[in-house]
This record gives sequence, structure tokens and C-alpha cells, in this order.
Amino acid sequence: MKIVIINSGSSSIKYQLIEMPAGDVICSGMIDRIGLETSNFSYVTNKVKVEETLPIANHKIGLNKIAQLLMDDEKGVIKSTKEIEAVGHRVVHGGSVFSDTTLITKEVKEEIRKLCDLAPLHNPAHLEGIIVAEEIFSDAKQVAVFDTAFHQTMPAVAYKYAIPNYFLKENKIRSYGFHGTSHKYVSEKAIEYLEAANKPHQNIITIHLGNGCSITAVKDGKCIETSMGFTPISGLIMGTRSGDIDPSVLFYMMKVLNYTIDEVSALLQKQSGMLGLTGFSDLRDIESNAAEGNKECQLALEMNAYRIKKYIGSYASALNGLDAIVFTAGIGENSSFMRKLVCTDMEYFGLELDEAVNEIRSKEIREINVPQSKAKILVIPTNEEIEIANQVHHLILS
Repeated sequence: MKIVIINSGSSSIKYQLIEMPAGDVICSGMIDRIGLETSNFSYVTNKVKVEETLPIANHKIGLNKIAQLLMDDEKGVIKSTKEIEAVGHRVVHGGSVFSDTTLITKEVKEEIRKLCDLAPLHNPAHLEGIIVAEEIFSDAKQVAVFDTAFHQTMPAVAYKYAIPNYFLKENKIRSYGFHGTSHKYVSEKAIEYLEAANKPHQNIITIHLGNGCSITAVKDGKCIETSMGFTPISGLIMGTRSGDIDPSVLFYMMKVLNYTIDEVSALLQKQSGMLGLTGFSDLRDIESNAAEGNKECQLALEMNAYRIKKYIGSYASALNGLDAIVFTAGIGENSSFMRKLVCTDMEYFGLELDEAVNEIRSKEIREINVPQSKAKILVIPTNEEIEIANQVHHLILS
């Protein structure tokens, strides 16, 4: 079964063509800077690599270009879109409506549309990707895989806010959590790894560090707590998002500093986090400037790690133990410096980093702790596309 996986962002499209159930990636690539004259396009198979810079005005043009290359006489890997049996779409916010992978219908699209206010950076782009994919891959089943689904096992003590009950009952205001596809994938890989080594694996903390960041407590394979809440703003410090902040700061901005609601929203989502602290949103720039003595960058990195460490302590308490922590996603997998900052002075939690092993780059699952560390420190590359394909394949066959 050939499944196309589409992760449609506000100005980007990541895609893979995967043969299931083997999980073989036939083709992969991405488009970013959609809407600009200098959009970047990539298309990679085991025989061909295409990289171009060209104007791509919108998602429809981008997805059509992907389809054209998939069927190209020389570079293509299929002869017709009819070969595609399913298209799996990552959708960030499923609210309380969707707790599992779902076939996309007119009603499902309308529910995703209603949730756009809760994930304004993501859900509108996902919906656009779905609509365009329905036109291009018209014979395929369209399937939505929700970032919030993995977190639906959280107990009420974790997901409920201490506000009047009717807000939950009538308006569904609660913590939902995000990056669920990634947390599910790496937690399952961690359990498999630890089980094979005959090591404890009941209590795991997964740390997804990219431009967006989140941390999740996983007990016996199920999420019991996570840092992102009603929307993807809360929790850890991120590339452009603030993470946790006293709500009174927002009241002060609006009442005293005369910020509008839209201005505050833009500030928290697009102008805060590491960007607001340093002027840079890319961690590589922040680390290089910190190494050159930039005090603001140095402090921002320390703040970032400090926030993560506080959550590790909190979640170890909620789990009543800690068998392993897992670093994943772009920063978690590639920044040895951030991993070192997070794991420094964490012996109380049984975490002891091997600094030499931490510097090794690899795409494989690996331990970066010293042998005597009571809790394992793992680096596990996430693969949200494979996880989405697994879930889509299971749904189609069920």
C-alpha cells in the first residue's frame, strides 16, 4: 500500500511517499518559504535528488509540483495518482472531538476549521493541505492524524484547569497537549530499547526540542502529563513562543500598555521565546553567538535548560520514578550543548551524562549516560511521518 504523508505548515509542506507495511520511504522532500519568490523545493528518491529555488505562490501550486515529479517519466516513482491508496495528514489540534486517527469527511473538515482559533499557526495550513490533496489524489482515502490524540489518556487532574467547571463542560477548555505523534513514536521506541536490554521502562520523560518544544510524562506507554496545554504556547521556551508566563503580564500589557488582544497573541506566538530573548530564533545562531561571548544568548540558553529541568523534576514526581529521559526532534537530536545544559546537576534524579558520548552524532537510538547512571539518557530520532503512516495503514485495514 502506497501512502503519501503530508505535513502542511503555514509556509511549508513536508512530504513522504511510504510503502506500507514495510515502512520503506520511496520518496521524500519539502517546500518552504511558500508565498515568496525564493521558495525552496526538494525531492529525493534512492536514485534522484532535485533541489530548486523558485516562486511557489501557494500550497496548491506546491502540491501540484510534488505530484508532477512523483509521476515524471524520468524522475518519478509512480505512473498515476491512482496508485496512492491513502494520504495521511498531520493535524495539530483535534480538540476534544478527535481522540484517534480519523477518515476525513466534510464533517471532519468543518471540525478542523472550528479548531483554527486554538491553533492559528497550524490548523488553517493543515486544512488547506487536505483540500488540495483531495483534488490531486482524488481516488485516495484522506486520513487525519492528530497531534493531540496521544495525550487523550491524561487524567482529569492533569488536563483540567482550576477555573469554573462550566468552561470545561460547555466550552471544552482544558489542556490538550501537542507533538503527540512524536512523543508516541519515541516513547514506544524507548520502551522497546529498554525492554530488550532488560531495563526498567515504566516511567519515561520524552523531550521534543525543535522550533516548537514540549515535554511529556509517559507511564506504562501512556501519556499522563504534558507541557503544552489548551494551545501550543504554554510550557517550555520555544523558538518564537514564550512558553509559561503569568497571565497577569498579559492583563498588564492590554490594560496599561494598550496592547490589543491580537497584538498580545502575535507577541506570544511569533516574537517571544528565544527570538525575543536573543534576536535569533535558530538555536545554531544562538549557540554560536553565545560561544563568542554574547551574554543575552548565554542567558537564554541557560533559561531554556532551566525550564526543561524544572519540568523533569515535576514529571518525575508525577510518575513516582524515572527510568529514562529521551531527547528528540531537531534540537534534541543534534544539540549536544543543550543536552549537556539540561543534564548538568541532575544526579538527584539518577541522570549522569557521559560528555564524550554526548558529542557523537548518529541517526541511531543511543545512550549518552555513563554506565552507572540510574536513569537512562537516550537520544532517539523522531519519525513522525512513519508514525503517521503506521496509524493510517492500521485504520485503512481495520
